[in-house]
Amino acid sequence: MEKIRCLIIGGGPAGYTAAIYASRANLSPVLYEGLQPGGQLTTTTDIENYPGFEKGVGGQALMDAMKTQAANLGADIRRGTVTSADLSSRPFRITVDNGGEISAESLIIATGATAKYLGLESETRFRGMGVSACATCDGFFYRNRNVAVVGGGDTACEEASYLANICSKVYMIVRRDVLRASQAMQDKVMNTPNIEILWNCNTQEILGDLSGVTGARILRKDGEVFDIAVDGFFLAIGHHPNSEVFSKWVKTDENGYIVTDGKTSHTNVEGVFAAGDVQDTIYRQAITAAASGCKAALDAEKFLNNLQ
Repeated sequence: MEKIRCLIIGGGPAGYTAAIYASRANLSPVLYEGLQPGGQLTTTTDIENYPGFEKGVGGQALMDAMKTQAANLGADIRRGTVTSADLSSRPFRITVDNGGEISAESLIIATGATAKYLGLESETRFRGMGVSACATCDGFFYRNRNVAVVGGGDTACEEASYLANICSKVYMIVRRDVLRASQAMQDKVMNTPNIEILWNCNTQEILGDLSGVTGARILRKDGEVFDIAVDGFFLAIGHHPNSEVFSKWVKTDENGYIVTDGKTSHTNVEGVFAAGDVQDTIYRQAITAAASGCKAALDAEKFLNNLQ
């Protein structure tokens, strides 16, 4: 069984940043990238709100740079997914999909969260070409254009309100005849002139061409089918934290997000830390994920030093 001082699970901005800091602290970190090396950012095109890039940077390029930086500092970055974990005692026992078993003195969980999608073939085809699950990340590209937001909860209302300050018109596609959002958010949406709510509606298909999304085909509950012309199509129906493998041991909230202690990355299991979207129910930005990866590595360093 391989013995590792600091094991990092997840290859997004949180995981790579944790690997950078852990490497500089001489923790000899090993990082397993998971099913999607680079995380959700690899599904986006240009990123204009990550500091340090005056003309923006591609999502894949940013993740590649973080990965290379971590590797250059000494991190052992590997392809692979964790299939099981025993966190009942330290050192922790981790199994990866190639059958390998690891004994880890400390563990940083940075497995991220997966945005929920509708499951349409056209949705997959236009992902990164007009289809997005993050208005804060991609809304800027649709300035003065028409967009649609799917969902009726607080997140959907927040996304629609944000986009309404940028875009000419925002359609909210809501499958019921009421919003699930808080009353304050409902009032805000209802009082925004350029937001139009399409009640009792589901998306039948996303329309587009080689340049990207051009519209959406909507099915109303009464059977009416109609098209709307939009350049951006935003999903706001929630995220699913990738915490299942660890949830037997670490405390999670009702939605599966790992609970951390106050402003730290500590979980309820001593020596186990969580960073990035797997524990972030609010912000879910690349910059906040990277920052939490930094915190997790610093917490792990302090923990390991105290063992000596």
